[in-house]
Amino acid sequence: MDFIWFLLIGAISGWLAGQFWKGSGFGLIGNIIVGILGGMIGGWLAGKLGIFGDGLFYRVLVSAGGAWVLLFLISFIKKER
Repeated sequence: MDFIWFLLIGAISGWLAGQFWKGSGFGLIGNIIVGILGGMIGGWLAGKLGIFGDGLFYRVLVSAGGAWVLLFLISFIKKER
């Protein structure tokens, strides 16, 4: 059951990041991938900044923030080429 929550939080986070970044999502699989990677980035950043919390809302927010950072970095790298 934890794995299903993991995928669901990843999908929601990726979708939220897509809405704020470009105004559209990336499809279900793309949202899950961006959300999961964003969750790792967001969790790492939150730990470094001393931001800790618990619950579904906190996890989605941290994952979406990390996904947004990931999309920003990808966009920045694409512009450099």
